[in-house]
Amino acid sequence: MLLRMSTLLLRTLREDPADAEVPSHRLLLRAGYVRRAAPGGHTWLPLGKLVLDRVTEVVRQEMAAIGDQEVHFPALLPAEPYRTSGRWAEYGDDIFTLADRRGAEHLLAPTHEELAALLVKDVFTSYRDFPVTLFQIQTKFRDEARPRAGLLRGREFLMKDAYSFDLDEAGLQAAYDRHRAAYRRVFDRLGLDYTVVHAMSGAMGGSASEEFLAATPVGEDTFAGCTACDYAANTEAVTAPAPLPGDPEAHPPAEVHDTPETPTIASLVELANTRRLGGRADWTAADTLKNVVLTVRRPGAEAAELLVIGLPGDREVDLKRVGAALHPATVAVFDDWDAHPELVRGYIGPQIMAKLGVRYLVDPRVVPGTAWLTGANEPGRHATGVVSGRDFVPDGMIEAAEVRPGDPCPACGTGELTMRRGIEIGHIFQLGRRFTDAFAVDVLGPQGKPVRPVMGCYGIGVSRAVAAIAEQHHDERGLVWPAAVAPCDVHLVAAGKGPQLDAALDLGGRLAAAGLRVLVDDRTHVSAGVKFTDAELVGIPRAVVLGRRVADGYAELRDRATDERTELPVDELVDRLLDEVRRHRPDVV
Repeated sequence: MLLRMSTLLLRTLREDPADAEVPSHRLLLRAGYVRRAAPGGHTWLPLGKLVLDRVTEVVRQEMAAIGDQEVHFPALLPAEPYRTSGRWAEYGDDIFTLADRRGAEHLLAPTHEELAALLVKDVFTSYRDFPVTLFQIQTKFRDEARPRAGLLRGREFLMKDAYSFDLDEAGLQAAYDRHRAAYRRVFDRLGLDYTVVHAMSGAMGGSASEEFLAATPVGEDTFAGCTACDYAANTEAVTAPAPLPGDPEAHPPAEVHDTPETPTIASLVELANTRRLGGRADWTAADTLKNVVLTVRRPGAEAAELLVIGLPGDREVDLKRVGAALHPATVAVFDDWDAHPELVRGYIGPQIMAKLGVRYLVDPRVVPGTAWLTGANEPGRHATGVVSGRDFVPDGMIEAAEVRPGDPCPACGTGELTMRRGIEIGHIFQLGRRFTDAFAVDVLGPQGKPVRPVMGCYGIGVSRAVAAIAEQHHDERGLVWPAAVAPCDVHLVAAGKGPQLDAALDLGGRLAAAGLRVLVDDRTHVSAGVKFTDAELVGIPRAVVLGRRVADGYAELRDRATDERTELPVDELVDRLLDEVRRHRPDVV
């Protein structure tokens, strides 16, 4: 393929677009790969589509290599299967819904577990048909409240989703392991620096899930890693090590103290040490029990309910962790204090939660037998020696507290957690029988009895992967594509209008005939300096500059990543470039 910049649909920009928040968005717009078409939606221009297609093909090859079969489900789906599975209500405002001319409700597909389960039920009847795994690469839709960051957080995106069906959990584990290994090969080929982390299952449900996160400071996900072992987890999935429980009756009775003007943890600790409350002068924030009031609305519920979370006072509540733990309910900070005078703002304690009928969940560190300094549910008063299991009994435990660098590793217990940010580029789930149960997917088993298959689900954000690659592969001059995904294999720059241009077109024709994808800058209305700037911005890994020494039969080969420059005879360039490209592109022979 030979592309000529004189006729290519390409407009580079000298300045950063005003609405571009992250490097990938800024550079993909400036280099002419995409254009904004609507909030959360982009048009792929020719160079962008070539990158998207190459990423897509890498994904397709690795899925086919493990025996997955490609299908294509519709994007416009009837509501009924999603009502049956319960996800119509779970997704809530996150899906696009519409009605056809007859009034029947539909949605634009966010994912296809329901359709996959129904297809298997329709087609397969015997255990002899299993295992089976289906995959597709298709546009998906989510009604993002705040679409931003270009391709990283859009309303429309290209995704690879695969669905495995096995007769038992051992088969599911084998399918999960195959996809996990295949994902590693995909992201290695794409040149991504990524980490596999434990994750929450969210709307998918199931017993286990892992995310593949591409490390970048602009990532929306925060994940923790251990300094002493290979533990890694999204902060939503990190668990706090709990102390051993003690005897609740081994503590002296709780005491109530006057603590005026102490609505904050810091002011409370200072007063407690000054007045030696409970006979102590060594109080810290970790010795206090903070009680945070939230509202929780379950799918389909008309009203929200109150929820109080108790956690050590040196921690803040992480609403993302709360939301992940309580999914599919939505969570918000409570602020209607006038409507609930029984909750004394700044002085709430857990002692009266059961009497008030308010659900009370605690951090794992709040185990039976632990004693706390906490609110006395009266203005200007706190209590010492309030013991879990004696003075209050929580309704359950929740991972709600922020995860901080230096926290102990929940896996090995000896290392400390470090924190990084990343972009989710893949997610794999062991779904179990949630969807096969919902649709009564049964097949005849080897013993002549019905068997209900177990499912796995495996997603890769294909268009998001393009942005993730751009985030990790750029410099101050522009994009620096890995060879496996670059829109072209070589960029020829004619640094003149006469023999240089003729030589560039001749070399481009020979390279294209040899199977390479070539971009020739044959523009005659721009200077050589503009051409060089655009070549660096566009970021094709190899550039050949045909300049003054063309008359002597020489050209300059430039490596975009290392900026290495080598002068070579033009006649040697075809073989040299073919050898280099073959190392990254097995399709080039």
